[in-house]
Amino acid sequence: MEKKIFNLDKKTEKNFALLNANIILPNKELKNSGLLIENKTIKDFGDHVNAKKLNNFEIIDCKGLTIAPGIVDLRVQIREPGQEHKETIKSASKSAVCGGITSFICLPNTNPVIDRPALINSIKRKAREVALAKIFCTGSITRDLKGKEISELQLMHESGALGFTDAIKAVADTRVMRRALTYAKSFDGLIIQHPEEISLSNEGVVNEGEISTRLGLKGIPSYTEAMMIQRDLWLVRETKSKYHASHISTSSAVQIIRQAKDEGLKVTCDTAPPYFVLNELAIENYRTFAKLSPPLRNESDRLAIIEGLKDGTIDAIVSDHTPQDQDAKRLPFNQAEYGAVGLETLLSLSLSLVKTYDLDICKVISLLTNNPAKIIGLRSGEIKKGAKADIIVFDSEKPWKINPEKFYSKSKNTPFDGMLVEGKNLMTFIDGRLVFDIR
Repeated sequence: MEKKIFNLDKKTEKNFALLNANIILPNKELKNSGLLIENKTIKDFGDHVNAKKLNNFEIIDCKGLTIAPGIVDLRVQIREPGQEHKETIKSASKSAVCGGITSFICLPNTNPVIDRPALINSIKRKAREVALAKIFCTGSITRDLKGKEISELQLMHESGALGFTDAIKAVADTRVMRRALTYAKSFDGLIIQHPEEISLSNEGVVNEGEISTRLGLKGIPSYTEAMMIQRDLWLVRETKSKYHASHISTSSAVQIIRQAKDEGLKVTCDTAPPYFVLNELAIENYRTFAKLSPPLRNESDRLAIIEGLKDGTIDAIVSDHTPQDQDAKRLPFNQAEYGAVGLETLLSLSLSLVKTYDLDICKVISLLTNNPAKIIGLRSGEIKKGAKADIIVFDSEKPWKINPEKFYSKSKNTPFDGMLVEGKNLMTFIDGRLVFDIR
């Protein structure tokens, strides 16, 4: 069965004609159109593409399905090397292409930490061997993620690191963050922050408020996120560096970033589906699969995140894929690890914004594809002639029930278990090769 779903043969080269589909572009949707894939690239697309004179192409009748650029996911923890029992490059790649993700950026919190060029080259080599999703790396801002000594950012940049972050830790020392921004500015590098004022959030496990009080759990004030972003923006003003805030979750963070953009600062940000689909009520009954970092917030924060997606304050949607094994999650709430898997549910949960909150489907797809590609500096995420054929074909109407036991990820920790969603990826092409197919 698996051989029919995944194509691991790197030597397979065919030309494809995808006909009778709706094609998503950044600003419009082309109805009843076709797309030609030849020599790994997009040769042509539009309503003029039909079955005539296509002798050298394998024809796929899409029957009204949607063609979109492959998703570019900015925030994925792959766990290899060091914690292969939770996830591997191969299992993460399978999970990604199943979910319509053709490129993803792995965080540096592996073991050993990605704080030197050799590890970047090792991960890229293993990704090529797996021959599924394209995997790119971020390097750590500080040595061993300890927040004290700056890593050799430029050497990692020259080896292919697309940005720098301390992953699930904030760079708490202001002087260290200032040095990192100044250093990255010298080669136009991107600093990515997990925004959290750690001196206030330390030992907290959920959002501070009525729910945390009722459950007897130590809370994290929502303003810890905004405080860290605000601090960093003072440094961005001084250094004129590029800065990206990861998985924002609060109304105050949205407001601060909106103001920073109006000011003209080089600031971008992303969020993840839990923060626009769920609120803190999901942790009722001490449900550890909903224990996330940042924590799920209140309803007004959730609605503010949606508004930020609508008005363009939030630039991208990421999976924030954080695989944890059963032993790490099935513990008392205070002891359980943070995080949820998200590769296979990212597309479907993001499409819920279209029907539930009237976001245009082209805008939602841009939040998943060309917007994150621009942030990280990848030439992907868009359908245009001559571009690499990294594309997906999905059924935007297909209903399904989220069942983590069917995930290709090695870990099954999701707060969306049992949720009914609409929208399912059916085919994934990478460099013109059909790597995933469940038609």
